[in-house]
Amino acid sequence: MTIKLLVTDRNLNFLGDPLDGWTKITCDLNFNQPAAGSLTIPARPEYVQLLQPGRRLVVIRDDEIWCAGPLEEPQNFTWDLTTNAGYGMLTANFTDDLARVAGYVTYPQPDHAFTAQLTAVDFTRDLNTTNAEVIIRTLVNENCGPSALTARRIERLVLDDLAGVGGTRTISTRFEPLLDACRTAAATDGLGFRTRQVGNEIRFGVYAPADRRKTARFSAGLGNLRSVAFTLAAPLATSELVLGGNDPDEAATPPNTRVYVEVDAIDATADWYRIEKLIDMTGTEDDSKGQLTQAAVFAQGDDGPQASLATVTVDTADLRAGRDYGLGDKVTVVLPTGLEVADLVQTIRLEATPDGGEVVTSVIGNSDKTTSSAMVRLVRNLERRLGRLEAR
Repeated sequence: MTIKLLVTDRNLNFLGDPLDGWTKITCDLNFNQPAAGSLTIPARPEYVQLLQPGRRLVVIRDDEIWCAGPLEEPQNFTWDLTTNAGYGMLTANFTDDLARVAGYVTYPQPDHAFTAQLTAVDFTRDLNTTNAEVIIRTLVNENCGPSALTARRIERLVLDDLAGVGGTRTISTRFEPLLDACRTAAATDGLGFRTRQVGNEIRFGVYAPADRRKTARFSAGLGNLRSVAFTLAAPLATSELVLGGNDPDEAATPPNTRVYVEVDAIDATADWYRIEKLIDMTGTEDDSKGQLTQAAVFAQGDDGPQASLATVTVDTADLRAGRDYGLGDKVTVVLPTGLEVADLVQTIRLEATPDGGEVVTSVIGNSDKTTSSAMVRLVRNLERRLGRLEAR
């Protein structure tokens, strides 16, 4: 194991010498979410000068960049006479460059300043019948990438090579958190997106996670399974009932009409029973662009049978994160009961100390017990609903 820590400015220029003498580093890489990392290091004057607002931390593991992005909390200083004599200690919290993309919202007119946006109440940015990957790249490019307004561009951010993934989608967005819009476009095909530093560029790209259920297997017998918890419960809905069209209470000529779209989860209905859920998409006039159907499909991702898998794995010589599987890949967990469960890799965590070496673990499964709690989903649903109300 070799870990090297470097500090850069916003333009990826390296500053000072590599950080030495650190006592602990942790870094969680997350699927379609910004990373979360923490560094603990003696508060030497030269490190205090380096770890400043606007700076970035680059974590290099075995000569490859593991994570690179801004310092979110550059300095958390502690000192006491008994345990932190001398310089004291600094804890710096950092993320990857996807966090900067997450700081933007989608402008209806991305080529206009905020104060110059069209005043039409319902005006949205529509990306119609376009490949999902292209939609995601366009949203990022227009709002914070090379084609964005100068004041909104992220330094050194470029688009990565096209992966050629994803089906045809339609997206309408208006002042929505940029990553929420990207996740909406990615959801149906299960696409992933990420940033990575290559040379003096921050490359934003889209990719299709792989199905590695046969090759990436975790079990107690293989020595790569630390803990597991599994529950199975009924779906929240098997029939998504989408209500579209204009508001019938409003006067209009010709009269406003309602549009109804139903998307059923046939397998879930057969295994369990019919459970209906109403999705209000008032303001979307019809399903000609597939928006009502897409809303139903997106909801199905949360409303299906509640198979709750909470797993922590550990790297072995035969199966390593980043080499044999990556974020978003579908892998297999063999429970002690003999049941085999397939789910997605949500987080890959690196934890290292100079004396103890490194441990790489992965969190598999998307449940209340891992990284996406029911409350988080509830808040996100509320945000989407409020966003639609604000957009009217």
